[in-house]
Amino acid sequence: MLVEQDPVFRSGLLNCLSRFAEFRVVAEAETIPTAWRNLTELARDELDAVLIGIGGEFAQQVKAQYPDLPVLVIEPLAERELLAAFQAGIEGYCPKGSSISEFVAAVRQITTGQNYWRSQVLDQIRLVSSRSQSVSILKVIRQNWRLSGLGQIEAALNEINAQLKSTSLSNLDRAFLAGRRRELKAAQWLIQKTLPAEEIAPTPRAIVPVESSLTVSAQEIEPVLEMPRPKAWQGELCDRIAAKLQSNLENLTDTPLEIDILKLEKKRELFFIILRQFEDLLDELRFSQLLPDQFAAKQSHILRDLWQAVVMQFFGRYSTIRVKNRDFEIVATLLEEGNTVQTEILDKIPLVQEIFEHLLFETPLIVDQMQHEIGTIEARDRALDLLENLIIQLANATIQPLLNRFATLEAIKQGFYDRRLLSTREIERFRNDLSWRVRSERLFSEPKAIFESRYRLFVLEEYGINRIVIYSPRTEELAELSGLQLAVTLALETRDAISPRLRSVIAFLGSGIVYVLTEVIGRGIGLIGRGILKGIGKSVRG
Repeated sequence: MLVEQDPVFRSGLLNCLSRFAEFRVVAEAETIPTAWRNLTELARDELDAVLIGIGGEFAQQVKAQYPDLPVLVIEPLAERELLAAFQAGIEGYCPKGSSISEFVAAVRQITTGQNYWRSQVLDQIRLVSSRSQSVSILKVIRQNWRLSGLGQIEAALNEINAQLKSTSLSNLDRAFLAGRRRELKAAQWLIQKTLPAEEIAPTPRAIVPVESSLTVSAQEIEPVLEMPRPKAWQGELCDRIAAKLQSNLENLTDTPLEIDILKLEKKRELFFIILRQFEDLLDELRFSQLLPDQFAAKQSHILRDLWQAVVMQFFGRYSTIRVKNRDFEIVATLLEEGNTVQTEILDKIPLVQEIFEHLLFETPLIVDQMQHEIGTIEARDRALDLLENLIIQLANATIQPLLNRFATLEAIKQGFYDRRLLSTREIERFRNDLSWRVRSERLFSEPKAIFESRYRLFVLEEYGINRIVIYSPRTEELAELSGLQLAVTLALETRDAISPRLRSVIAFLGSGIVYVLTEVIGRGIGLIGRGILKGIGKSVRG
């Protein structure tokens, strides 16, 4: 039985399989309800295998209901879906786009009691499995450390608070205990920062304030225990971006980007790291119970933290490089460029507050001066555009300090750069192009976009990175322009004011010339000459 919602693909696969006498398709299904009905009605001895192109979750349900029926998944799956499908006992995976010979081989193997999983897919599954297991172990360790440390600190604080209530303490003893309490509170704060709270299951004891009574009601604990979870539609946004990252990532615009210097596999690795770090950041912000009116004040700090986490993950926290017989820690050196990166890239990423508040607090998005609630097509598409632009700009911010500090080092070139940009001449030319882009955008493109109430966003498309323009009022930014940027907007406004009038004057003068040439002079030299002069007059007017 073939379960596939795309009629064109289903018809093509059926046609190919019909060439082999050993195969006979006894049922087709375009939807999941139809597939379940076919599975229920058909005798089990009529089906030797089910080819499923609708999704991994449905394939797992079929396997759970019919454990002895071989299943081949032909729908492309993400890493986590691959792991889930493999663990569910699904016999094979042969995604769309594979050759017909591979489809035939896969069907033959699963119908003869064998599994069909490509070696590279199995390696991917092992990597995801080991990563999730190691993360789980680390979570347990961190949970134990955190609970143990906070528990001891809390007990010591309670003892000190009890002693401070005594009226018989000398001033020296009271000052000593107060200092000791400050030290314990500092240690408590350090543990909460170094062992993130989102990685453990919060307990009442860990959240009891030191100064309050040890008796805490269930109503006071309950809001803390209920950590908000991301909605399904938010996960779908990240999944859609992850799917796009599997395709070409070439820069299709005429604007040079810092990430253009990277080889394809490093560029894709960087994007995936940013996507994972972004999801982790959202979880952290949800757990911290950040309020909607607090995000604006924390936006720069949040983006800076996200950038630092990406730099450490991409380059390796403790990696070093030798420059003139001296070792430099790559990450530590790159993070020194933080202020420059913040000013030139992070603080200029448009509509950051809007996309974060949409994902965290489900606020509507403004699209073409209209509010669109979560779940609507307009809100989903705009959120996808804003998120893709944020990820691309964070990638540029990650590579910018590398180009400033270690651009021409051979180890960096061989490990990160595209083979077309390995020579020192090409690298310097690339850096010069970036410098001109920054100056041009700051002095001309950006004030023009502000004046026109537009944002230019980088987005992921099927064939690479492209640029789109969206409308958004920028009145406050327009009022803050000064210097050359203000001069650019004044020039634009002057041009817009003068151009229509100037064109009208030229058109009027042209009409007058045509009249004089044709009706005055033309009458004196005959009809043929009038026709020639009329053509000349129209040329002048044009």
